[in-house]
Formats: sequence, structure tokens, C-alpha cells
Amino acid sequence: MNNPLVSVIVPVYNEEDNILPLLKRLIPAVKQFDYEVIFVDDGSHDKTVQTIKKQVNSNKNVKLLSFYRNFGHQMALTAGYEVARGDAVISMDSDLQDPPEIIPKMVEKWKDGSKVVYAKRSKREVDGFFKKITAQFFYRFINFLSDTSVPQDVGDFRLLDREVVDFLNKLPEQSRFLRGLVSWGSYPSSYVYFEREKRFSGETHYGIFKMINFAMDGITSFSIKPLRIATYLGVTAGITGFLGMIYELIMKLISPESFVIGWTGLFTAVMFLGGIQLITIGIIGEYVGKIYTEIQKRPRFLVKEKVNL
Repeated sequence: MNNPLVSVIVPVYNEEDNILPLLKRLIPAVKQFDYEVIFVDDGSHDKTVQTIKKQVNSNKNVKLLSFYRNFGHQMALTAGYEVARGDAVISMDSDLQDPPEIIPKMVEKWKDGSKVVYAKRSKREVDGFFKKITAQFFYRFINFLSDTSVPQDVGDFRLLDREVVDFLNKLPEQSRFLRGLVSWGSYPSSYVYFEREKRFSGETHYGIFKMINFAMDGITSFSIKPLRIATYLGVTAGITGFLGMIYELIMKLISPESFVIGWTGLFTAVMFLGGIQLITIGIIGEYVGKIYTEIQKRPRFLVKEKVNL
């Protein structure tokens, strides 16, 4: 395509100070194409929507879709994919840690035949030690337990071909882990590398507990391995208990005078078995929760307003 329509989806949540700096760098990077920039406001409480509307009024290529309340980052991306009209659709965050300047390189990779172009972090020097360690653990952990491999050191900064976007829009899942869904499609993919920048303004909305929940969503959406692990833990606990019982009987027969039953062993056994039971119940609960969400068939999000769409 000589002049493709490129859609850029930007989910935002309380990012009023990042909107103008982002557009200042983003528009020069995409103005060589036919383009649209779609901001999806995920229920912001600050002046994010007002700031975007000022830009929408002055540039018809800038568009806004806003929610009544916060539905989460993945739902904001889902909404963006549903309204994007582009031949190539790019998703990125608004905090400028993902540099817009590499978008032309991503488009070139797409023109060469890639259906998915990932922006991969070659360096994360701006991230703290804890952030880097937890990110490495996140990808290794999710790929170990999941049946669908997620590329390491990539986030939601990626380009998708129109075919891939249509595929995602047709999927019926209520709970959506888009990184996994894109990988599950196994479309031809390639990478563009960049150095991660510092967040321009504000603080990240993804703390440690949100990352854990995000990882759990990814694992339970693409694998039943946790259920099998729970089964293995139960079998291991049962065998251990049976062997311990045999050992106690033998010791009672061989040396009854030296065999003393203490509270420490009993306490340890109860804690061990109780811990395994709670872990197993928790894993089953995660899957039951997924089923509950799916059968409710509620809307994924509620759109409050559309501007220029």
C-alpha cells in the first residue's frame, strides 16, 4: 500500500499532563500516512477528557471514545480495536515510555509482510531494579504455565494488520488478555527494537498487585496447567502422608519407648496439608470465576461519548 490508513489507539486514565506532549511527538511520526489517533478514556477523574476534546476540535484526525467508568486497560484497547478503521492498527500508552518515532519503522515491517509487528525493549535502564526483576519473572512465569507463548520484553506497543484486528474483534471472550490472544493467532510477526524512556509525567497505574492479577488472567485464559499442578500437589501430599503413617507404625513397633508424638510434627502436617488445600481451592476458584464472567454476557464496557468517530 502506498498510502495506508494507520490507526493509533491510545488508552488513557488520568493522563491530562501527557496528552499534549504525546501528540507533539506522535503526529509528526504519522502525518506521512493517512492517520487517525483514537484516545480511549477509561473513566478518568481529572481533565484528561477536556484536554483531548480541545485537540479533537482542532484536528479531525484526533478522536475520542470515553467510558462511564474504569473498565481496565485491556477493555480500553478492545474498544479501540472495535472502532479503528485503519489498514494497520497501532496500540501504545500515553506516558511516552513508548517512543512514537519508531512507528514508521513498524509500518515498513508491516509492508514487508508481517501481520504483527512488536515493539521490543532492547534496554530498560529507566526502570528500577525491582521493576526489571518482576518483569522478567512475569514473562518467564506466564510462559512456563501457559500453553501460548508470549514474547518477552514486549508490552501493548504493537502494530496489527487489519486481518488480525478483525480476528480479535470476532473473539467472544469477556475476559481478554490481548498479548496472549495476539500470540495465539500465530500470525507472521517481526520486531522493532527501542530503548524504553522515562515516564513523562505521573505515576504508573500498574502496581505489583495489578501485575499479579494481570498474570493470573493470562495464565488462566490460556492454560489448564495450574489445575494439573493442583492435582500433582494433592497426590504428593497424599503419598507423603501415607508414607509418614507407615513410618510412624514401624517406629511404634520397633521402638515404642522412644516414640514420642509431639505437637510440632502435627502442626507442620496440618499447615502443609491446609496450605495445599487452600492453593487448590484458589486455583479452582480462578477458573470458576472465569466461567461466571463468561456466562453473565454483560457488555465489556459502557461507552459514554464518541467524538469524531
